[in-house]
Amino acid sequence: MRRRSLLLAVPAGLLTLAGCGDDKADKAKSKPSDSPTNSASAPPTAKIVDGPVPEITKGDKFGQKPTVAKGSGKPSSDLAVKTLIEGKGKEVAKGDYLQANYLGQIWATAKVFDNSYDRGNPTVFPIGVGKVIPGWDQALVGKKLDSRVELAIPPKMGYGEEGNKQAGIKGSDTLVFVVDLVDSFNAKSSAKGKEVAQSNKDLPKVGTNTDGKAPSIDVPKTDAPKKLVASYVLEGDGDVVKETDSLLCQYKGVLWADGKEFDSSYKSGQLAQFQLAQVVKGWAQGLTGKKVGSRVLIVIPPELGYGDQPPQGSPIKKDSTLVFCVDILAK
Repeated sequence: MRRRSLLLAVPAGLLTLAGCGDDKADKAKSKPSDSPTNSASAPPTAKIVDGPVPEITKGDKFGQKPTVAKGSGKPSSDLAVKTLIEGKGKEVAKGDYLQANYLGQIWATAKVFDNSYDRGNPTVFPIGVGKVIPGWDQALVGKKLDSRVELAIPPKMGYGEEGNKQAGIKGSDTLVFVVDLVDSFNAKSSAKGKEVAQSNKDLPKVGTNTDGKAPSIDVPKTDAPKKLVASYVLEGDGDVVKETDSLLCQYKGVLWADGKEFDSSYKSGQLAQFQLAQVVKGWAQGLTGKKVGSRVLIVIPPELGYGDQPPQGSPIKKDSTLVFCVDILAK
């Protein structure tokens, strides 16, 4: 199947806590309408109070999977927010992509309906802009990275009167979350890896600046390579990317033929979040095996890009060789 664009929009359901249960299954069937916050109406707001929240009985350190007691008595009708561990990192800003580990359970029963700890990977999502449940948007903006925060979220700030049947959440359920704030990213984020020599004169040379500005890409006056090229410009020290992963990236794309830019997250001011299965084969193959925190040069021959079917309205012509620099910020 031909992919219509290089970076397809990620369905909002993948960025919300509606995707409870099996991570892979949820990703496969999530659609924009799956999101409880995917609505034109203004999100609700609530008064923030400091409790009550249930006790953590096990795993009370940052990064540890917590065990949380059942709620005692009647929960607050307001949004209860308690900082259990005060981090020293930067404050989370509205519109950031927040990377966090979390566990969610129901106040009245202590039934755990979702947690990222067992998946072995923090979740990444936009915060403060209606892509997660309102209780998260309102409670986590302004908190510092490396903090652990516990939330008790009333129904109106969670999934509303409809609840979330897939997760076993009723419309009357107060939700309890423990959230570890791992990192955050914005339109000025860059890879921070170690510089790698770019000694092949027949390949484009990519800038190594890490100031959040778009790197330069200088395409040589030679014939384009016939095979896929994927090489480090900056080599990070994060996890190795797998073909099944979802990534958060900065990127810039130019044409080999004339060096002209045709796409850029730097120019749009918005980071790209996608599953590798959603992008052209050259991206999927080129980024698989690379480390998070890296800047990667990818040169994509036509058969791994768009071939003779380029996106309509794009400056990409038939059988174009594409050149990208990609900063892998998170997975």
